[in-house]
Amino acid sequence: MAIARAWLWCVAVFLASVVSLQAADPVTLENLIAPQPNSADEPFAKEFSLGKAAHFLDSASLDWQQSWQCFTCHTNISYLIARPSISADAPAHREVRKYAEGLISLRWEEVGPRFDAEVVAIAAALSLNDSATTKKLHPLTRTALDRMWTVQRETGDWKWPTRCGWPPMESDEHYGVTLAAIGTGAAPDDYAKTPAAQAGLAKIRTFLKNNPPPDLHHKAMVLWASTYVSDLITAEEQKACIKELLAAERPTGGWAFSRLYPWSRADGKEQDLETSDGYGTGFVIFVLRRAGVPAKEPAIARGVAWLKSHQRESGRWFTRSLNKDNEHFISHAGTAYAVMALAACGEK
Repeated sequence: MAIARAWLWCVAVFLASVVSLQAADPVTLENLIAPQPNSADEPFAKEFSLGKAAHFLDSASLDWQQSWQCFTCHTNISYLIARPSISADAPAHREVRKYAEGLISLRWEEVGPRFDAEVVAIAAALSLNDSATTKKLHPLTRTALDRMWTVQRETGDWKWPTRCGWPPMESDEHYGVTLAAIGTGAAPDDYAKTPAAQAGLAKIRTFLKNNPPPDLHHKAMVLWASTYVSDLITAEEQKACIKELLAAERPTGGWAFSRLYPWSRADGKEQDLETSDGYGTGFVIFVLRRAGVPAKEPAIARGVAWLKSHQRESGRWFTRSLNKDNEHFISHAGTAYAVMALAACGEK
């Protein structure tokens, strides 16, 4: 028994050393080790680590890129928006950005985008990435934004992969409209003032007038967009949304994604409306900060404390899928919003 315990202890020390080295070394396609599956059973970290968060985001995004050869909202798009909040000077960040640019310059030119939503998502991600890094609109970002308006429908929205049923990114057209508005408004070099953008934004305003956000999550998306683009909602509507978001805080100090976005699960199980999670907490805090709510606001301070005490050992923040209890890929986006929320509150 003593020998067995000693052997197990040695294995534990070895594994801990591997994890430590992984967290210290920059993640690349050459040394990539895919993260373990997202799980509610993963232990909480003993202490908060932004470095481990960066390591998880780098690993998850490169793994998705390498394994699936596609750019998805819950992983790569969220990554490009969030990674500069930690640092843009990382091999993984450059690799993911390079892959997105290659889709525009190569695949789109040769065979076209997979679907219209891909154009919107990549245009918005690159725009927000430009805004957070070089502060200059990259030519390929402009190409993507300009192409975005060519596939906008007269109703102001875009054809969206709603059949996928993965909320909030792949479940309704409303999300795509606000994402396009955010990407346009955030674009450097006054892109939003170009004729194409002005015409497209006019259609977006009409869409939002005719299709009010159906839930609190999408109200928050419109609130976020309104910090970049004028006349999407009134000042009174902004204040009402802020009040509603603050009121949705759970007793633990965080926010629950399931309360922001009502959804009937495909697996027939009940939604957990009480447990705070990474996506709900990170998203709400980030949007509230964008809307000008001070970091010292008690609800935000409690949310920051929740985030710092609920990171998992891998560096991620877990979020249960609203659709099925299997992959929980929304945890990738939840981790991205968590680091953006912490950065928006001056946390390191």
